[in-house]
Amino acid sequence: MRFGLALLAAMLASPVLAEPDYIPRPLVEVTNAEWTRDSVLYQLNTRQFTPEGTFAAAQEHLPRLAAMGVDIIWLMPIHPIGEVNRKGTLGSPYAVRDYRAVNPELGTEAEFRAFVAEAHRLGLRVILDWVANHSAYDNPLTASHPEWYTRTPEGALMSPAGTDWSDVADFDYSQPGLRRYMTESLVYWVREFGVDGYRADVAGYVPLDFWETARAEIEAVKPVFMLAEWEQRDLHARAFDATYGWGWKEAMQRLVKDGSGAGAIRGYYAGQSETWPHAAMRMVYTENHDQNSWDGVAADIYGPAYEAAIALSFVGSGVPLVYNGQEADNDRMLKFFERDPIVWREGRHDVLLRKLIALKTETPALHNGRFGAEMVEVPTDATQDVYAFTRGQAGERVFAVFNLSPRPQQVTFRQARHHGRYTDALTGAAAGFGGGETLALAPWGYRIFKESK
Repeated sequence: MRFGLALLAAMLASPVLAEPDYIPRPLVEVTNAEWTRDSVLYQLNTRQFTPEGTFAAAQEHLPRLAAMGVDIIWLMPIHPIGEVNRKGTLGSPYAVRDYRAVNPELGTEAEFRAFVAEAHRLGLRVILDWVANHSAYDNPLTASHPEWYTRTPEGALMSPAGTDWSDVADFDYSQPGLRRYMTESLVYWVREFGVDGYRADVAGYVPLDFWETARAEIEAVKPVFMLAEWEQRDLHARAFDATYGWGWKEAMQRLVKDGSGAGAIRGYYAGQSETWPHAAMRMVYTENHDQNSWDGVAADIYGPAYEAAIALSFVGSGVPLVYNGQEADNDRMLKFFERDPIVWREGRHDVLLRKLIALKTETPALHNGRFGAEMVEVPTDATQDVYAFTRGQAGERVFAVFNLSPRPQQVTFRQARHHGRYTDALTGAAAGFGGGETLALAPWGYRIFKESK
């Protein structure tokens, strides 16, 4: 026994433990632009955003979006759309016919340039939706570089395996020429039009080393924000600032559907904390262009839990997304292959979104990824249904309590992790916690408190 303790002491004192191989290395090597610190994303479908469906018409909304407080405008694909195997009348914007041109249905290059310039003048950033994995069947590349495409055993162009994407042909990323062309195209829009980054469609269908090389070449022009439509840790290392938090949306929708309580979302956040780097930004959302409906619009999916879901997307860890029309209570899933303009009106969720965006912007604990604070759960006597947590250090904390069930709750707290003087972040009312308090929460009710100094 004495020998064993001596050996253990010698091992702990050994200089081997200080060698580089044993020092933890951060997974995330990407340097996030300072302007991503508190950024809120806004997805804009130019085709449906206005009755005109143009950049010029959408530009008129930019002052409103800036006043709303969003930071990054994500434009769905702006390129010409293929006609061969087209779906619907207008086709999918994800069937790209020319990676270095603007869809004339949306406007001219000059009008797109003006849109970006006005966004920048207002302090907004603009990212493009980029479809690297496949092109339209009538993209000229199919003729000029047929070797860049995946082929069936019979030698024909083919859609991505296992999909119903019949309007697009799959690229073959074993081809160096394709990689160079696609990387140079990504750089082109940053250099020539000043765009501020990309949302990468089905990013996981494209090799990671391509994205890492592309990020480095884009960053040589200027700092950008890169969002991957995928859920994989390695994408954060040298390629992307943010990835999709699909698990968050799935957990929220599951607990709403089965009424099981807070367990699903607690599990999501636990997994996020244990298996994803703190510096990895995860995009969370209640709806977007292809996931705002399973059997109705998002408000129907979440029902009375809709506002709680929106609020949690802002105060929990993650980069929140606002989907165009969400602030106007859009009451339907927008058509994808036809014109279907949003009906703009004063929505009941507009005020809530503005308050949540302002809270996130002004509260360092709620900032994104490495810039923000981790979530620390506050145990309650209603653990099955209630999820309570703090973010931030004493004196600057946010304390949030969510009843994620269809049952009313009288909640008491079992730890002092949240004790302090607060202001209700949404109403401005004073609140204090020092032990013994009970908080009444309606079904799907929530409270968000910001610490008072």
